Amino acid sequence: MSTPATAHPTKRDQAERAMRHSWFPVARSADLETPQSAVLLGERLVVFRDGSGTARVTARRCPHRGADLSQGVVNDGSIGCPYHGWEFDGADGTCTRVPSLADQSRIPSRAAIRAYPAVERFGHVWTVLEKPVVELYDPVEWRDRDLVWLAADPLDSPTGVAAAIENFRDVAHFPFVHKVSMGPTPEVVEPLEVRRDGVDVFMERRLDASSGDWAAQGDCLMSYHCSAPGFASISYHYEQAGLRVVAGFPSPVSYEQVRIFWGVANERDFKGDSLEECLRVEEMVYLEDMPVVEHLQPREVPWDAEVPEFSVPADLFTLNYRRAFGELMNRTERLLAGEHTPARN
Repeated sequence: MSTPATAHPTKRDQAERAMRHSWFPVARSADLETPQSAVLLGERLVVFRDGSGTARVTARRCPHRGADLSQGVVNDGSIGCPYHGWEFDGADGTCTRVPSLADQSRIPSRAAIRAYPAVERFGHVWTVLEKPVVELYDPVEWRDRDLVWLAADPLDSPTGVAAAIENFRDVAHFPFVHKVSMGPTPEVVEPLEVRRDGVDVFMERRLDASSGDWAAQGDCLMSYHCSAPGFASISYHYEQAGLRVVAGFPSPVSYEQVRIFWGVANERDFKGDSLEECLRVEEMVYLEDMPVVEHLQPREVPWDAEVPEFSVPADLFTLNYRRAFGELMNRTERLLAGEHTPARN
């Protein structure tokens, strides 16, 4: 259920509501040979591929005696409970079979589980808990590209979604956190040219391939894109090799805990390193971040100014992301008031 609206909700209240109405990944497509468990904003889910090959997301608790459906098996279009074999349709959650009943017409009419939307994109299965306030991420810069994706092993981090996205898109921490993966980088950040369009934020920078595994393909133009609440990508445009990308999608287990789903993609005719090598290099960056961000205080962006923060021009991109998240909050409030339909921008 949606978080109830209050007369004077805090920004944190609005952020939590906005996330319940936003798309997040809950599993890698490559893992769906067996049902997968997931938790999204406290909701216990099971993700599976039905007999027709369609990804499904439903509640994980069997309403008979509370067994975990992620331990069950898939039968055609249904997920079967491991305890007593009750089966539930992956599309609408209705109970389709109770093995102990001789007469299947006597299945309890209210025996059902909640089914959620499921979309496969970027090598992952995405869902949304409530009516979406914006459509699932579909970056315009990738629409005409033939990208081949490789989903990485997800990472767990004791931070909120916004704090995780800000870490991905912060450019001032490189010389202090990424000395190994990126090599020496200037401490002084050049003036940033940032553009915000609704819930999307864009920026371009040049990458100098002078040192570090980070830049093994040569000089390139980096196109940064993030979108509220939980999408962050870099598209690397190499003059000779072509296009490769990295994207992160932190998914909130709770308000202050994320599972970071992420992956890399190369254009099909990319002439540089393999997907596996690109993933190895990008994983170095993620793993260098983790020991620092896991100690952030507070664990999420202080939307209600509960602690003081001070910003400088190098924070221009992340400040615009906060404005984009604020726009998402406003759209969610309008959606709940019946004034808005989903749109990406």
